[in-house]
Amino acid sequence: MNIIIYTKTGCAWAIEAMDWLAKHKIPFAERDMLKNPAYREEVIKKSSQWMSPTLDIDGHILPDSDAAQVEAYLKTKGIL
Repeated sequence: MNIIIYTKTGCAWAIEAMDWLAKHKIPFAERDMLKNPAYREEVIKKSSQWMSPTLDIDGHILPDSDAAQVEAYLKTKGIL
């Protein structure tokens, strides 16, 4: 499974989502859209927006998500 989490520095919802993934030992790559404009363009192409956090889970986009939405999606996929 490949998870990319697009964040903005200091975003509480992004921190919560990353903490949740780390707690469940689910690997992910963080891409801070404020530190790297290329990541902002990348997430806009994928989701037509740049809200934080937006997750790309094996190509499935969860825009403007939180930890509960990530958990619910992973459960539907049988990952949890």
